[in-house]
Amino acid sequence: MRLASTHAAVRRIWTVELRPRPGGPTLICPTCTAHTAPLRGSSARSAVLTHLACHARTDALPAHLRSCQCRARGCRWHPRHRGCAGPVLLALTRDGSGRTWRLADTCAACAAATSNTAVVPDTASGSARPLAASRPSSFTLQPQAGLQERVRVREMLTYLGTALPRFTSPAARLLALQCALRADTRGHVRLPAGLLRGMRLRQNRELWLELTHAGWLALPDFRTLPVQVRLLDAAVLDQAPGRGTRRRAADWALRPAPLVLPAAAPALRLTALVLAALTCTRGEHSTDMDILTRLCGHSPQQTGELLDRLVATRTLETWQHSRESDEVLWQLPSPQVQPRSVDLPRGRRT
Repeated sequence: MRLASTHAAVRRIWTVELRPRPGGPTLICPTCTAHTAPLRGSSARSAVLTHLACHARTDALPAHLRSCQCRARGCRWHPRHRGCAGPVLLALTRDGSGRTWRLADTCAACAAATSNTAVVPDTASGSARPLAASRPSSFTLQPQAGLQERVRVREMLTYLGTALPRFTSPAARLLALQCALRADTRGHVRLPAGLLRGMRLRQNRELWLELTHAGWLALPDFRTLPVQVRLLDAAVLDQAPGRGTRRRAADWALRPAPLVLPAAAPALRLTALVLAALTCTRGEHSTDMDILTRLCGHSPQQTGELLDRLVATRTLETWQHSRESDEVLWQLPSPQVQPRSVDLPRGRRT
């Protein structure tokens, strides 16, 4: 019981609010009593993430002292579930209106049960590593090929599910994923022309404008090769593990075994990538529909139609959605069955 008083002394919850004002919203932080000048709509999200990241670095705490802040407050941030479990992560949550943002230490189970929540990518800041606990311990416990890349992509997709606007297109999400994983410590990215051609994204200027208007990156100069991009999202700077590991994760995301579908439309490729990132090396493959729709940026109905198409192309053997638990389960085809690269009529739903 004495741990409760110790826990309160190392409180790691920071909340900021975007209050509407003439000329643009103003960022209000009760923790440091900060008030900013009116922000442009495109820069407000970036200002929120930068401010919260600054608090997390300033109030760094050793991993063994961190605990689930949601549990300390009676788990009022989410519906009832089986209880706290898993490592303590740094979770970013926004309310439905997009005005209030919270960054807090949260266990993996509570973070997964909280709506509009993403785990902040693992980062390092100097000698202190305030977000190091966000890397799952399965890195060392399960050394199977591709596991590290899968976990890294899953973490970044989860973060982008909250950091990007909900209406962000699938193609823009795929582009943002590559930029985030390939960024250096200054937020700079060099994207070779061959990579963009392979992703069928180089000539699509609308995707870059989409991420620019969201305040996530600065519009690059397309006259230079390779394309050089500067990210405006402070939360993806100084990431750990190193660039080599993240670059391998970015390469894996281009061909996410065992759900490789390179010639499909971006919406179908993103859905296959999300499923591959959530697929375990063995056992049953499942996740909540809320998590799946958040990572894909689609409604449940759209997600169901895309899963049907994955069955039709033989990328998946079958899938089903439990209405009672809101759980989505899927089964991979046997190794000898090859996915088709053509669009077929809607597949069967189990």
